[in-house]
Formats: sequence, C-alpha cells, structure tokens
Amino acid sequence: MALQVDRKTGVPLYVQLREQMAQMIESGLWRRGMKLPTERHLARVLGLSRNTVSLAYKGLADRGLVVSQQGRGTFVRGGDASRRDATTASDCQLELLLESVIDQVVELGHDLEEVEREFLQKLRERRRRLSEVQVAFVECNHEQLDYFSRSLELGAGVHVVPILLPELAAGPRKSTLLERLLKSDLVVTTFFHVEDVRRIVGSDVEVVGIALDPEVESMVRIAQLPRDCAVGLVCLSDVFGERVLKTLAQSGLDYFDIEMVTAPSEEALAEFLRRVDAVIVSPGRRRDVQTLCGPETEIIEFIYKPDAGSINTLQKILMGGEPIRKGRG
Repeated sequence: MALQVDRKTGVPLYVQLREQMAQMIESGLWRRGMKLPTERHLARVLGLSRNTVSLAYKGLADRGLVVSQQGRGTFVRGGDASRRDATTASDCQLELLLESVIDQVVELGHDLEEVEREFLQKLRERRRRLSEVQVAFVECNHEQLDYFSRSLELGAGVHVVPILLPELAAGPRKSTLLERLLKSDLVVTTFFHVEDVRRIVGSDVEVVGIALDPEVESMVRIAQLPRDCAVGLVCLSDVFGERVLKTLAQSGLDYFDIEMVTAPSEEALAEFLRRVDAVIVSPGRRRDVQTLCGPETEIIEFIYKPDAGSINTLQKILMGGEPIRKGRG
C-alpha cells in the first residue's frame, strides 16, 4: 500500500497521512521496529510541507503507534499489542524502581514494616496536599471555560475555579475575581492569553499556558460534508465562533458559507436550524440544538482539547515534591 493524499476530499492532509500510516501499522504491514522515513524525506516525496508530516507523526506517537529516539529517528512501536507492551513496560519500570528502593532501605538497615508505614504516610500527605490545591482556569469565552473546568484532569481532589477573562479585565466583578485569582495556587490559561493574565496578576501567582487542539473527529466530520452543504454554527459567544472559523480556515475548510448565531431565542434558533443541512455546535449547546433539529440534520460538536504535553506539564507541577507557591490573599 503506497502512501498518497487527495487534496480534493477536504479532509486535512495530515489526517489522511496519519490514518494511512496507522492502518499500515495496525494491519502488520509495517512491523514493529521498522524505521519510518524522516519527516523531510516523506514531505519531499509526497509534495507536502514538513509541518504536515510532523503533525501526522505526532498523531501516531500520541496513539502509541510509533516512538521517536533522539538522533536515531522514528520507529514503529506497533498496534494494540504494542500498547499493551508499553503498559507492561511501564509496570515493569515501576516494579524495578520499587525493588531498588526496597534494596536500598534494607542496606541502610531500616525495618521493612517501618518503611511501609513511612511510605503510606507520605502518600497520604501528598493526597492531602492535592486536595487543598486550587487551580484557576482563565479563558475568554464561556464555552471553553465551562468545558475545561469540568474536564481538566489534574489529579484527585484538585479544585478548578473558572474565571472569564473579559470579566477579570473589566467589569463589576473585577475585584472579586482578582481576589479569587490571587488566592489560587496556580493559574492556567491558553497560550493566547498568557501575557494578558500575567499582566493582571503580576508575580503573585504562577501562570501556566496550555496549547489547544481541535478534536480531530470534529474536523474530519466537517471535511466530509458535501461542498454545497448549508452549514450553521451555533455558539454562545462571537469569540468562540470566530475561533472556530479561523481554525477551519487554517485547515483548508473555509470553502463553506457558514452562518453563525450566538445565543438566540428558542424560536429564532428553530428557524435558523430549518435553513441548514448541518450544524456545528459549541460544547454545551448540543442538547439544545438536538431538541430542535430534524433527524436529517447532522450535528457536529466542536471541541478544543489541551494537548497531551500541556496536561503532562500541569500534572508534573501539581504532583511535584515541593509545595506549590501560594498566591497572596
């Protein structure tokens, strides 16, 4: 099976490339340990940008299908079996680490029961500290603010406080929101707003930026719509809607004439939905739209998710051994 991309389908090129390579790996056509072409070479052969190939390789790595080794290249890890192998390898590493610790404490003359009590006490202390952690999440629109506040997985007991950036920058609740922000242990926002938030809080609280990626399934479903399809966009704010339109344009999906509405009345929304064949909805609006749409209307929820690297960074900060610096409050 030769790799090939079709620029006429509307499906993002990196998605086409990633899925073809994933199929080759899952089917066993590309066997475990096989070295993949370099990004530069594959981009040249297929007539693609290196960034397109890089996105495809990253998607494979996120699925656990390939692994990159510094200075050596990218290698096939395998399909489902390899993911089980990876889990087993992780378990083995943990087992070896614990065995090593036990050997060391025995060599130092400590009693194993004493070590067990001390270890459990440290675990309880770490969990207790996590339960007291308060993370403020700052975003510019209600859709992403509400979604992330519910879905961010930062560890057991971590409390996420949602704060809307426009209200923090100006408005009757500004002083109250700023006080809540400064009492937080950590402030999280998207890379779009890191500098704005840092100017507001100064150096009192650590501000960490996260990267957002649109959910691939949403992008693929939009790309598969007929080009003459009447597409609507329903969201709560112009800010979110404009970000969706910009994302689609950057992905080459700006050939639809998309009509956007924000928080209309139920009657106006029902009239709007009668004019479209497919509707893109922001998080939280799907249920509202479903009750008014006919069965023939395709509903596509558009979700931005933090990338895996951002979540790992946050979890390392929160799970680190040193206490998180408290804001002044």
